[in-house]
Amino acid sequence: MEVFGYRKLIAYQKAKEVVKRTYKLLKKFPAEERFAMCDQLRRASISVTSNIAEGVNRFSIREKSHFIELAYGSLMEVSSQFEIAEELGYISTEERLNMDSLIEEDARLLSGLQKSYTQKSLNPQPSNRL
Repeated sequence: MEVFGYRKLIAYQKAKEVVKRTYKLLKKFPAEERFAMCDQLRRASISVTSNIAEGVNRFSIREKSHFIELAYGSLMEVSSQFEIAEELGYISTEERLNMDSLIEEDARLLSGLQKSYTQKSLNPQPSNRL
């Protein structure tokens, strides 16, 4: 098992893009949101990358799957918050649509990763032990 193998995952790389784009968009938010929605969006976006990294390095398929589910949930939280931010006029519709596109892409990648773990749990590989 490679310790930093999660860094090679496209789902992780896209999640980092979500974080970077989130931080960029948060600069447009009003000051009164700095300790409310901004903090929540920062935590949720970083949670996606953190849960991917933690999950991939877990030993059991069940734990790996659980952390990918958490990452997916955090990704949907980011999506929801940006929808609200658009409705409040903090970001433009175009900015929200661009974020939605990136989130949708990462969601598909996470779903594929989750599916691969599910398949592994249904078809475990034989042990190499004697």
